[in-house]
Amino acid sequence: LEPFFYWHPWLFMMFMPALAMRLWAEETSLGTAELLLSLPVNLSGLVIGKLLAAWTVAAIALRLTFPWWITVNILGPADNAAIALTYFMSLLMAGAYLAIGAAVSALTRSAVLAFVSGVLVAFVLTAAGWPLVSGAVADLLGASAGDAIAQFSFLTHFETAQRGVLELRGLIFFGAFIALCVALNTLFVGHRRGGAQ
Repeated sequence: LEPFFYWHPWLFMMFMPALAMRLWAEETSLGTAELLLSLPVNLSGLVIGKLLAAWTVAAIALRLTFPWWITVNILGPADNAAIALTYFMSLLMAGAYLAIGAAVSALTRSAVLAFVSGVLVAFVLTAAGWPLVSGAVADLLGASAGDAIAQFSFLTHFETAQRGVLELRGLIFFGAFIALCVALNTLFVGHRRGGAQ
């Protein structure tokens, strides 16, 4: 399944912002944000709830690819632990891309603008680990700068899982990135709530 997993960061870079683009932008453009934000609910709970709803859709889509896993096992012996790990990290990475899309969606009234902005941010965070980009940065600024840039890439942290290695720093990276985007999303929506009152 290595060729299948290889494309996940690049596919998620496009599809997850598309899934998240309407989370907040649509609320604003339809005028339902004022009603939603006037309810006596915890703002961070609202942000996390919307993110989890989109993440559930992404998990279901990822679950629909399980027949490939079954097919690989039918065709011959497979490293099921490595495949399960890669699926788990793929789901975690999907959550990070969704968190980007949700945070960007909270900044704009247009779902299309939220999608384009989300894809651009996701592209930068994906391409930073691409050997062409990290090599160019290393040539310009030195090897340590190229390595530092690559450490902020989704590719770098996902590739270790593709090799069947669970690294704590990958879990921390994706978890911290999701938490940062949720905090920014809460801040953006909180600013909107403050402006609406």
